[in-house]
Amino acid sequence: MRKEEKNQIIDSLVEQLNKYNNFYLTDISGLNVEVTNKLRRICFKRNVELQVVKNTLLKKAMEKTNKDFATLFETLEGSTSIMFSDIANEPAKLIKEFRKGKIQTKPIIKGAFVEETCFIGDQNLDILVNIKSKNELIGDIIGLLQSPAKNVIGALLSGGQKIAGIVKTLSEKE
Repeated sequence: MRKEEKNQIIDSLVEQLNKYNNFYLTDISGLNVEVTNKLRRICFKRNVELQVVKNTLLKKAMEKTNKDFATLFETLEGSTSIMFSDIANEPAKLIKEFRKGKIQTKPIIKGAFVEETCFIGDQNLDILVNIKSKNELIGDIIGLLQSPAKNVIGALLSGGQKIAGIVKTLSEKE
C-alpha cells in the first residue's frame, strides 16, 4: 500500500472518530465468509458501521484526533474491526444477540469508547449492554416527572369518590 493510500485511510478514520462518540474495537477473525456477511447485514440494519482496520493506521488516526484514546492503544493487537454507532449500547446489544445460541464467541470486544469513557475487555459486555441511550434516559426522566402528577390526580379522583359516597350516605340517612 502506498503512502498516499495510507494517508487517505488515516484521514477517513480521523473523520469517523471525530464524528462518532461511540465505537467498539472487536475481533472477528476466524469467522467464515457466511457468518461475517450475516454480521455485516445485521450491522447495516441497526445503523452500526463495521470496518476492518489495520492497527497501525487506526493508532495514527487516534493520535491525530483531539480525544484521549491512549488506554485503547493496548488493545490494538491482532485482527481488529471497529464498530461505529450513534447509540452507545447498540453494538453491545448486537454482539450479545449475535452470540446468543451459538457455539462461537465472536465477535469479541477488545475495547470500547462510549461517551468519553474507555472500556477494555470482553468482560464488560453486560455493562455496555445496560448503558442507557440518550432516548432511553429522556424517556425515564419524562416518566419520573409524570409520576407525581399522576399520583396527585389519582388521589383527587379517589378522594372525590369518597366524598360523594359520604354525602350520598348522609342524604339517605334522613
